[in-house]
Amino acid sequence: MTMNKSLRVRKGGGGNRGVLSRAERITKLKELEKWEEGQSPLGLPKVRVQKISMKKKKKANDDSDAAEST
Repeated sequence: MTMNKSLRVRKGGGGNRGVLSRAERITKLKELEKWEEGQSPLGLPKVRVQKISMKKKKKANDDSDAAEST
C-alpha cells in the first residue's frame, strides 16, 4: 500500500519551531535572569522565539559585473 502524499516527511519540515519545550523555556529564562532556583516549572511565562531570516544576495551586481568584463 502506498503512503498518502500529505503524510510524507519533507526535507524542509524540520525547520524553526514556534514553540519551545519546558526545558528550553527554563534555559531561556535563566539567560534573561527571570528564573529563580526552586521556582515551580508549571505556569511559566511566555518566551519569545527569535526567527532567523537569511538575507538574499542581489543578482543585479553579478549581472553588471559580467557585462562590464565583456
